[in-house]
Amino acid sequence: MENILDIKNLRKEFGGFTLDNISFALPRGYIMGFIGPNGSGKTTTLKLIMNLMRADAGTIEVFGQDHIRFEREIKQRIGFVYDEPVYYENLSIRRMTGLISPFYAKWDQSLYEDYLRRFELNADQKIKTLSKGMRTKYALALALSHGAELLIMDEPTAGLDPVFRRELLDILLDVMQREENSILFSTHITSDLDRVADYITFIDRGKIVLSQDKDSLYEQYVLVKGGPGDLTDALRRELIGVTVSAHGFEGLASHPVQGEGLLLDKPSLEDIMFFHTRGDRHGA
Repeated sequence: MENILDIKNLRKEFGGFTLDNISFALPRGYIMGFIGPNGSGKTTTLKLIMNLMRADAGTIEVFGQDHIRFEREIKQRIGFVYDEPVYYENLSIRRMTGLISPFYAKWDQSLYEDYLRRFELNADQKIKTLSKGMRTKYALALALSHGAELLIMDEPTAGLDPVFRRELLDILLDVMQREENSILFSTHITSDLDRVADYITFIDRGKIVLSQDKDSLYEQYVLVKGGPGDLTDALRRELIGVTVSAHGFEGLASHPVQGEGLLLDKPSLEDIMFFHTRGDRHGA
């Protein structure tokens, strides 16, 4: 299987934070959810991919090419949607696009105008008047209008209302109708990925916790629930993380566990992320 993105032993140290020799790969034709708590290293990783900062060690290949040596060629084939896109606030959408579009050899003006209509964006509206959702729509219209094969999105649904979040996910599924496209979708809103992601890469405190296809991930973990007296010391040692209250406990295990009175359930992505990052701190 061809990888559209391949990261090996990537390391970056700054400001007391370390991205610690991370490795993962995104196969062509799939959506990868890149999840983790705020401050875990998601945005740093994306900036390194886009060559907005330099790594201390490791390699990044995009389309099978070194991301520094072939930066110009690679960026012609990437669409990047930031959490907070930076535009000239006093320009209209039309004038802003006029500054950006000449940089792309495969810019498709007709396709761009189709996206403006679909997203209900007025080309004469000034950037400073756009809401968070409208800015995200505009950034996405730009990213999708120059033949990008890899779409990289940094927290694109943060702060958006549920209606537009659903619309955005539908757009991404539509983009994936072309099997050569891939999407790297960074978010801490894991429910967005339950519907669209094929692969999940989970990063915490600068380290990769897991990176695998979503179906096998769900099969690997089990959510364990029980009453106050069911959490024995032996069971606690089998759990990755646990929360305890007066009414009982809830924990995550990486294999089926046995015990009278226990309830086993399928965890969500949010459960998996929570118990890996916070569960132990909540345990008694």
